[in-house]
Amino acid sequence: MDVKQPASALSSPRFCNMGTFMRMPRLDSAKGLDFAIAGAPFDTGSSFRSGSRFGPNAIRNISAMMKPNNVILQVNVLENMKGGDLGDFNVTPGYIHPSYDAIEAGVAEICRNGAIPIILGGDHSITLAELRAVYKKYGKVALVHFDSHSDLCDEVFGQKYNHGTPFRRAIEEGLIDPSHSIQIGMRGSLYDPNEHKMAAELGMLLIPAHKVREMGLESMIRTALNRVGDMPVFLTFDIDFVDPAYAPGTGTPEVGGFTSYEALSLIRAFKDMNFIGFDIVEVLPACDSGEVTAYLAANIVFEYLSILALKKKNQNT
Repeated sequence: MDVKQPASALSSPRFCNMGTFMRMPRLDSAKGLDFAIAGAPFDTGSSFRSGSRFGPNAIRNISAMMKPNNVILQVNVLENMKGGDLGDFNVTPGYIHPSYDAIEAGVAEICRNGAIPIILGGDHSITLAELRAVYKKYGKVALVHFDSHSDLCDEVFGQKYNHGTPFRRAIEEGLIDPSHSIQIGMRGSLYDPNEHKMAAELGMLLIPAHKVREMGLESMIRTALNRVGDMPVFLTFDIDFVDPAYAPGTGTPEVGGFTSYEALSLIRAFKDMNFIGFDIVEVLPACDSGEVTAYLAANIVFEYLSILALKKKNQNT
């Protein structure tokens, strides 16, 4: 398969041929690819502000600003890898279980073809379907979870399935290994003062934002690397991990978060993890100012792609 570099803005204006991530090729199959980008535009699992169904499109549109070379990691994301954008999964608005089926089937097909799935959300409920899919190929995985909320609730509004419950369900279904998983950045007021302790009871390691600040980023990075070890890793990134001053376009913002620079640096610091999948969730364009949240999300995806490209480059040398 001949997969080309994104069109250069020196010859083709950025506002032409948009609609895929970084204006990569729009493909129908992940066959022969190293990675595949897909959208999961589902937000019926949201509990406050809805609209993240439009997140995948917003991320793709502003990603036209992205160039293929990562200066820090010294890689071109498509020089050593084949990849493309498969478009969106056909979710069913208002119905979470049919949407789960569609997302799971789509991610499972990507995995069966040997590609790494990179999913653009959508609210955080979608990650459960993705974990069901990667489990079919890899078995239990380690979860690396950036967020301001733990999403470990048993029920929200009396319901078992929404964006506040995916990781409780994932543990119950045996999709992740809690003893090798870590949740980073939780903060904000809570109804249950013991919510963070719930993570430890379930076998997870949760490091809230204030503890990250107390221990320092370098110490937290070492803790995460030791926790995960050589397990296959699924990284899930809720954009509200970042402070709303840097990422206002999200459904349940929490102040006291991290900067955009810190978010990108943390992703990059995990470059030696054995990644098998990734998603970015909870981008809500209607609340975004100047597309800064969508652009940050696109850059986070780019850093993840750069890690995959670096691994492939090192394999080829």
